[in-house]
Parts: sequence; C-alpha cells; structure tokens
Amino acid sequence: MLREIGPALAGLYDVEPTVVLGPVSRGSLVGALTAAAVGVGFVEMRKHAGSSVDSDRWVRRTTGPDYQDRHVVFGFRRTLVGAEDRVLMVDDWIDTGATARTARALVEDCGAHWIGAACIVDALTDPRLRHDLPVRSLLDIRQL
Repeated sequence: MLREIGPALAGLYDVEPTVVLGPVSRGSLVGALTAAAVGVGFVEMRKHAGSSVDSDRWVRRTTGPDYQDRHVVFGFRRTLVGAEDRVLMVDDWIDTGATARTARALVEDCGAHWIGAACIVDALTDPRLRHDLPVRSLLDIRQL
C-alpha cells in the first residue's frame, strides 16, 4: 500500500509538478513518496526553521489557527523553489486548511505556480477551501 500512495496522490491532478512540497512531519513522508513516483524534487516545509539553521536565505510564513488553535511558522530554503516551478503540496490530512494556505503563500512568494494540495484524508471544516486551494484527496473523512 505504501508503494501506491505516491502515485495515487500525484494522479489527483492533471498538471504534473516540478516540485513536491511536504510539511513536516507526515507530509514529509507522503510528499517524498509522491515526488519519487513523479520523478521530481522534494522540498520539506519545516516548522520554526530559518536562517538560524544555515546561511541560506529562507522564505517563511505563519499559519492561521490550526486544528489545535496554534500559529506555526513554516519555511524552506528560497533556492529550492524557482519561478518556473509547478508546486504540489502533499500531506496526510487536511482539516482547517491553515497549512495548505501557508504553503500556497510560500510558493507564491517564490513566484512559482501553485497546483494545489493533495491529501490522503480530507477533513476540511470549510468546504469552500476544496475549490479555493484547490484540495483533492484519496478519502473523505466521512468514508472512515
């Protein structure tokens, strides 16, 4: 089953990404599987990381409230996503959409094209986000 997750998530969109973005922690696993399935690069979107980690320039954004009402700073090295890239964010679960909105803002900060958010489980509390982000998933929470 693990071998099939990456291709299944990549297959949710017609546009092929040039970069897959995965938020820590489980998004790093399913994102890497998706990137390997498509044969493109993977970027880990790290929490609370930045210039103190290394000397490279970082792009960073703070999320709106997540499912635990936290605001999290996410970021990655600026050189990993270029203006020519088509970026697909991959995660295991989406609930409030806070992480996906932040990922889209980071991608736009780099001048890259945002494809959308591919998730294993869609548990969105605001159904409008499915269209706005856009979000595609393998399962809906009601199927569990």
